[in-house]
Amino acid sequence: MWQQTFWLILSVIITGSLSVSGDMTVSPVVFVPRGEDAILSCSFTHSRQQDYSGKITVKWLARESNAPPFIICAVKNDSTEGLCSVPELKHSLLGDPRRGELSLLIRRVHLSDNGTYFCRVELDGWRNSFQKGTQLYVTVKPQILNLSVAESHSGSDSASRRLRCEVEGHPLPTVTWLSASRGLLKDQVQTSAVSPYQLVSTVPYLEEDVFTCRVENMVGGAERRYPASYTLMITALTVCGLVVLLLLCAGFIVRRRNRARVESPPVYENTTAVENHHLHESDCPVEGDVELQLVYSAVSMTHSTSSQHKSLRSSSQQQQQEPGVVYSPVNIQSRVRCEGNSRL
Repeated sequence: MWQQTFWLILSVIITGSLSVSGDMTVSPVVFVPRGEDAILSCSFTHSRQQDYSGKITVKWLARESNAPPFIICAVKNDSTEGLCSVPELKHSLLGDPRRGELSLLIRRVHLSDNGTYFCRVELDGWRNSFQKGTQLYVTVKPQILNLSVAESHSGSDSASRRLRCEVEGHPLPTVTWLSASRGLLKDQVQTSAVSPYQLVSTVPYLEEDVFTCRVENMVGGAERRYPASYTLMITALTVCGLVVLLLLCAGFIVRRRNRARVESPPVYENTTAVENHHLHESDCPVEGDVELQLVYSAVSMTHSTSSQHKSLRSSSQQQQQEPGVVYSPVNIQSRVRCEGNSRL
């Protein structure tokens, strides 16, 4: 017992402080899409946080728990000196270690940034260090890098050529093959990973068929057809169909307009008399609204004689038996125009 007390007193004399208890919190897994910034959160509290005046040293390690740190930041807990964050660097600290903020910022992550990172904090004193790990998972939406026909070396005549689909994604996507004539393909499909983030899948290729390579993972999917001319043909047919539809609509509209013109009353140029039904405006008043009456006019295209005028007048008088209807003979050579309050 006295030996433990001796070593404790000796550690206090050497380090100037006693060991403290603390609590460190990290995110177990952080998912971040490729190209975006990642924040690996890490916070720390200890029993002497209020009266501790020593140095706080923050370290971040990658891949291995005993690897050399790629970030080291040391600040005095009772000082006001600047922090260790450097905006232009790929890796930097977020927050203030004096408040227990030890998070790591990784700018524009790539697939090579995948892996385990360790947050470590050291205080003055013997055994006053704490460390925990967190996993960075960089996700990549699946994409088809290449879709082409390759010669097969299997020796089988029926499968001498295979359609090869090269895929990238993280997590590694699943590959599904579809045939225009046979539907979902399951037989003779060969899929293998060429890296942690890429794989290759092949199927026997028949020139008279159309194939679709479809890939999916937890963050999305993609697909591509082969041959590509099939897709272009579908697009071209769709565009042509729309053009034909527009032309048909335009022709229908023009046809209806021409039909309406044919059905409208014709204009006679050399007829002796034309019965013209129109709204005749009465005398132009100085003020107020104009009262409109329905007028039936017999129009003569030539110089009307007095006898013709009389016959037209008599015929119009015979027709004036209908209440509210006025019949009036009009010579087409005479013009009636209202200008102000005068009539010409």
